[in-house]
Amino acid sequence: MGGLTRKKVQRKFKIRGYTLRVEALEEILSFLSHFDDAEDEAIDLLLDEIEKESLKSSILDKDSVHRVVSLLLEADAAVEESLTPSTSNRSTLRVIDAFVIPKFRYDPVKKVFYEHTGRLPIHGDASAKAALYRDRFQLLFQRLSRHQHFSKPVFDTEMSQVGCCEISSIQSLIGQTGRRWIMGVISQLEDGHFYLEDLTASVEINLSNAKITTGFFSENTIVVAEGMMLPEGIFQVSTCGFPPLEDRDESLALLAGLDFFGGGKLTAEETLRLAGVEKKAVNDMFVILSDIWLDSEEAMEKLATVLDGYENVEVVPSLFILMGNFCSRPCNLAFHSFSTLRMQFGKLGEMIAAHPRLKEHSRFLFIPGPDDAGPSKVLPRCALPNYLTEELRNHVPNAIFSSNPCRVKFYTQEIVILRQDLLYRMRRSCLIPPSTEETNDPFEHLVATITHQGHFCPLPLTVQPIIWNFDHCLHLYPTPHTVLFFYHIHFICSIYYCQMFTV
Repeated sequence: MGGLTRKKVQRKFKIRGYTLRVEALEEILSFLSHFDDAEDEAIDLLLDEIEKESLKSSILDKDSVHRVVSLLLEADAAVEESLTPSTSNRSTLRVIDAFVIPKFRYDPVKKVFYEHTGRLPIHGDASAKAALYRDRFQLLFQRLSRHQHFSKPVFDTEMSQVGCCEISSIQSLIGQTGRRWIMGVISQLEDGHFYLEDLTASVEINLSNAKITTGFFSENTIVVAEGMMLPEGIFQVSTCGFPPLEDRDESLALLAGLDFFGGGKLTAEETLRLAGVEKKAVNDMFVILSDIWLDSEEAMEKLATVLDGYENVEVVPSLFILMGNFCSRPCNLAFHSFSTLRMQFGKLGEMIAAHPRLKEHSRFLFIPGPDDAGPSKVLPRCALPNYLTEELRNHVPNAIFSSNPCRVKFYTQEIVILRQDLLYRMRRSCLIPPSTEETNDPFEHLVATITHQGHFCPLPLTVQPIIWNFDHCLHLYPTPHTVLFFYHIHFICSIYYCQMFTV
């Protein structure tokens, strides 16, 4: 164990009022060596258990620490033994449908999040559309207000002003001169005239000479702009960028245990145990396939080859993610072959059932594509209709049919999956050409846009319709461990905390 870990242990125990002898410290460091990826959780759990002990002194020796460490290691070993190969896959994997994700709203007065209670109708009223934009803005504004370069200094001194860019409300720009920083949503209130709006007012902006950061700047994106008011009442933008990112751990620390992801709340002890099991699950893997055209003989033959190959490996994949479109033709009003498509899903079920090891030990997740059968092209899309998948379910009882997008909780990892042609629409909706200063790769611009916006699809609703009451299902806050995009050219992009994959 390094010196940083040693100092961290001593500091945390001192905060709780304990003094460690050398032997006790070595015992704790030996315990932490079992949980390299979850040191902080392990220390907190150990402290919680020590506080339950009847100690005669606040000075901890080896024996008093060893008793608690032994109990925790025995409990961890019991959990690992209970996760047998036949049950571990089902107990550590959870798929969350977009329509069951809890909705939270930010209270700017109390500066806390509160959960929405009650049923959310699919067809919202006018106030739901206004709330969509307000919730997006407040989510990013509360994140920005904690950033060191945009937080207002406590003491108004010359040193505290260095590097500080205090955000001004748009309403306060009236009569002001000099350089100002504002945050708002780009909107087109008049043809050919673009405005920046916040919760107080709107102001026309001039982006002709603006220096921008990486990303796609389109209507509905939320930006931080630096500039000055002109006598004509137009805000001349000199630099413009997206709100800065916030580290995932910092976001989680401020949410007081709220379950934004929808995977259920875990205690510190449960998180620690899952992290330990996850570290040893080196053979777990996902197989991800997109555009499984069931009406294409070539596609089905290649899929059979894939299944045959994984049937014969030593450890079968934990999860197969099969994405749409599931038909080579769009399932729109001109499509009249639903009975044939139902039969083709049944044949796919027979193909999977012909591989007994995959059927028993792997899970199969089906996510609809933008042109699959469904009520509309709106996001989030509901799961495939039961009529189409009934025969497949009979052959593969453990198949999962989820929404688009959907979320996967695997051990402690949070994964968000979307099948949508986002890049094409983002590039078409750009107001100004993307900056080439840092990158020319359009996918890097796309990644920067959605991560900084904290939203899967910050496009105008006329370009990509969204169910107003379920816009929160597209939020990426706190930033998940992995975000997967599926694009029509079979490109899979995994961002932020993971590597990048190409298929």
